[in-house]
Amino acid sequence: MESLTLTGLLKQVAGEFPSRRALSVSGKFDLTYARLHQLVEGAASLLLAGGVKAGDVVALTFPNTVEFVIMFLAVIRVRATAVPLNSAYTADEFEFYLSDSESKLLLTSQEGNEAAQAAASKLKITHATASLTEAEAEVKLSLIHSEPDPHSVAKLVNEPSDAALFLHTSGTTSRPKGVPLSQLNLASSVQNIKSVYKLTESDSTVIVLPLFHVHGLLAGLLSSLGAGAAVTLPAAGRFSASTFWSDMLKYNATWYTAVPTIHQIVLDRHLSKPEPVYPKLRFIRSCSASLAPAILARLEEAFGAPVLEAYAMTEATHLMASNPLPENGPHKPGSVGRPVGQEMAILDENGAQQEANVSGEVCLRGPNVTKGYKNNPEANKSAFQFGWFHTGDLGFFDPDGYLHLVGRIKELINRGGEKISPIEVDAVLLSHPDIAQAVAFGVPDDKYGEEINCAIIPREGSEIEEAEVTRFCKKNLAAFKVPKKVFITDSLPKTATGKIQRRIVAEHFLAQISTAKVPKFGA
Repeated sequence: MESLTLTGLLKQVAGEFPSRRALSVSGKFDLTYARLHQLVEGAASLLLAGGVKAGDVVALTFPNTVEFVIMFLAVIRVRATAVPLNSAYTADEFEFYLSDSESKLLLTSQEGNEAAQAAASKLKITHATASLTEAEAEVKLSLIHSEPDPHSVAKLVNEPSDAALFLHTSGTTSRPKGVPLSQLNLASSVQNIKSVYKLTESDSTVIVLPLFHVHGLLAGLLSSLGAGAAVTLPAAGRFSASTFWSDMLKYNATWYTAVPTIHQIVLDRHLSKPEPVYPKLRFIRSCSASLAPAILARLEEAFGAPVLEAYAMTEATHLMASNPLPENGPHKPGSVGRPVGQEMAILDENGAQQEANVSGEVCLRGPNVTKGYKNNPEANKSAFQFGWFHTGDLGFFDPDGYLHLVGRIKELINRGGEKISPIEVDAVLLSHPDIAQAVAFGVPDDKYGEEINCAIIPREGSEIEEAEVTRFCKKNLAAFKVPKKVFITDSLPKTATGKIQRRIVAEHFLAQISTAKVPKFGA
């Protein structure tokens, strides 16, 4: 295990399945494993000729394109560190991420990215573009200092300890923290994902999520490539509900992974504009936010495949736990399943392990876990205690060893000493037939310290009112858990990766009531 690298794993797969389809851009072109390997090695020699050295940090900001995949793999091949960034960031955000990661080079598509280039220019970081026009062409990189030597890459040996990927946590409660992930972290996670979902060269998926985020990158792209499976990128370079199923059918997809928000979009479209035929899927995977049992049931009913909810975070190179495939055990709505390829424990404040059905902090250790946050001794001190990595999530194991999450420790609502899990309230709200999306959150309260509110998006054509939401909650929740105010809206503020962050939702709706009275929540 210790000698494992992602680069080594991908080279092995290319040798094993040279003529199988590795990567397609929908309706444009297909690359086999042998061709993808050649393109990556070629792009790596261009990076070396352009002066990129082992240990350098290279930022990449692209839509979900073939150029991103090739350049990402080429960057880690030359033992540099890849920093994928959301192309929708503002210039200020790019400046923060480029500077915090200590990037030496910014790579973009040929079209470029104005905000990213402005930030790079301010920080005196070189900018270069990468393009691939067709499957048989070579990658063009606008960065040549010397003549590329095709043998230069062959001499490079990737080490398990090489820092391959640098991502920031989504920072639900604080400023984003930098997470370095090694070749060993990436390879371990790919092996875990492959094993729990039994991914093989017979599988095929369409990428739904952005590749600058650990979910899409690891679970969608890299685990497929590590299994000899096929990956399709949408022609638009991002998820589109109108082309999703036609791509899934055309490329014989066997599964897909997404966040609950996207599952909801796919489900809504199925209800309003069903496809004439759906592919036969082995499974559908949900991760990155809690999936309400009611939504899970609707997905299974609509698409005739088991929906497997998983639990993941950037610091664990994505996957930590997952519900198993039906042949390996039941999948339980409301649970994120069993640990995969790592040790997991529920600890109290003193580091003592808790028994089944007793809540505590979810902690883990394994070869997929980061060695620590970058330049953040304070965060490392609180995250690594008693020999475990602390996730900041509250949860418990049931007697079957399945993990149930109660919520982020910092997001629990403390109403006069009663702790309320917003996930539980969300699940009740989402079981109402007229509610499409819902989020519960805490707000400051003079009497109880904190009070519970919620925001809902009604299902299309529904006229649901606050009184009906309250009545439904009173019927299905203990009195102290019933939201005292219901905001009815047509949109909820989300992060770039489709996550709903309660702190941001709370600020958004509280600001609507009164900008005078409401203090900003602390970061």
